[in-house]
Amino acid sequence: MATSFVVDRENLKQRLTNLQYNVTQNGYTEEPFTGEYNNCNDGGIYSCIVCEQQLFTSETKYESGCGWPAFFDSLDMNKLCFKPDYKKAPRIRTEITCAKCDAHLGHLFENGPKPTGKRYCINSASLKFERFPQQHS
Repeated sequence: MATSFVVDRENLKQRLTNLQYNVTQNGYTEEPFTGEYNNCNDGGIYSCIVCEQQLFTSETKYESGCGWPAFFDSLDMNKLCFKPDYKKAPRIRTEITCAKCDAHLGHLFENGPKPTGKRYCINSASLKFERFPQQHS
């Protein structure tokens, strides 16, 4: 893990909602189909809600039907960490965390679309979305 961002948990408790805090700091999962960005189709960048590191773009977001925002690729693999998650044993999942602040983001599955075959299943509560600027002609 390449954590380089010091997390002040008391500050986070003030800044984040209870759900955002529990998802990012305690590894919780939001209920399916309830997240703010599950049905978001706007163009923009998805960043970590804790440290604002840019992680995903709307260009790789797709409708997976899983109930959480899904992406088939990240902006930069070095901005994410992957580790085995044994909470649902015997099925072992791959947890995704932010490489900068270690916030829990979601899980990686190998059943996504081409070209990567990956499904980054990410909690909306762990993300901050910024729309691309409007182009004026």
